[in-house]
Amino acid sequence: MTAHPLVLTIAGTDPSGGAGIQADLRAFQFLGVTGTSVITAALAQNSTGVTAIHYLPPRIIEAQIDAVAKDAPIAAVKIGMLGNERIVSAVSERITRRKLPNVVLDPVLAAKDGRVLLTPRGIRRLISDLLPKTLIVTPNVPEAAALAQRAISTLDEAREAARIIHGHGARWVIVKGGHWADDTSPIDLVFDGETFVELAGDRIPGPSVRGTGCLFSASLAAYIALGTGVLDAAVKAKSFVARAITDAAQVGKGHRIWSG
Repeated sequence: MTAHPLVLTIAGTDPSGGAGIQADLRAFQFLGVTGTSVITAALAQNSTGVTAIHYLPPRIIEAQIDAVAKDAPIAAVKIGMLGNERIVSAVSERITRRKLPNVVLDPVLAAKDGRVLLTPRGIRRLISDLLPKTLIVTPNVPEAAALAQRAISTLDEAREAARIIHGHGARWVIVKGGHWADDTSPIDLVFDGETFVELAGDRIPGPSVRGTGCLFSASLAAYIALGTGVLDAAVKAKSFVARAITDAAQVGKGHRIWSG
């Protein structure tokens, strides 16, 4: 039997299953890759928000990465919630030491309820240490504004932010358009350092859905592991998330989650 490509997610947990490690692993299984995981933080979280966070010691995060990387070849890596600068540095160092390929970075800065999930020092360390080792970074509009350190309210401003972020070392930048005004099409900007491609979509009506950023970056890493080129992988990941939003279910008292 031929083994499926191995994809590693490095992120925080979500015991309610809507985001984080749990959502990543479900997406990996759905898309036909083998999922492995490294936990950076244990969260008390449900569909209404985050109530507590315990960050794992960097040495334990390093040991988890070592355990997986020494055992089998990893085809792609998705990075989500990191939390603070010490964890960012630990993950960045292990990316280099273990020569982990095809890094897809979802720069998780805040939860859907507004809870801060990466400190200001962590953001600066992410820019200086991790972006240069990243194949694709996938910020939403507020995250792109934070990484570029400039306000974004128009597509032209998003393009300029993408140029700045690319200048920090990421080979591809995808600025996700789901946070534009409600009456605006959710256009994703894909930038390879030379050319912009706009991926238009339809805004899907209904209550909000948690974990869409996690699902986008996880599916992107899965498609890359399966041998898909970056631009085609972005198109497929956007379509996957659109289906996930359409199929989302109300399983708790707050935001909906993907039910696939």
